[in-house]
Amino acid sequence: MDIPVNYLAVLVAAVANMGIGFLWYGPLFGKMWTELMGWGAMTPERIADRQKKARPAYAISFVSALVMAYVLLHVIFFANAYAPSGLQSGLSGGFWMWLGFVAPVTVGSVLWDGKPWKLWVINAGYYLVALLIMGAILGYWQ
Repeated sequence: MDIPVNYLAVLVAAVANMGIGFLWYGPLFGKMWTELMGWGAMTPERIADRQKKARPAYAISFVSALVMAYVLLHVIFFANAYAPSGLQSGLSGGFWMWLGFVAPVTVGSVLWDGKPWKLWVINAGYYLVALLIMGAILGYWQ
């Protein structure tokens, strides 16, 4: 089956994902997330080290966001068989991908790595919001 791909929509969804991540792990929950990760205070040395590692990390994160958007577009294509509109299919696809794959996989960080539930809520919440917004963009733009 040949699935039509709107590459501009995939690109916009990936950029939106990165923007949400910037806000989520920055002004919204950045301080709490850093504390829950156990990183302590961000000293000038630690900030310099993080900035040095940031460029490759952002590049890999963006490629990952492109892959996520591309795959989510395919999910939405199939979800259109069950939902009356592209937007609803996008939101539905984003939610079910989060509930079926992201939430169960990421809960392992609490169960096996000893991370606090608050950290899981922040991380899983980011993916829920990101997938819903990406799904809305992809579904609407079909």
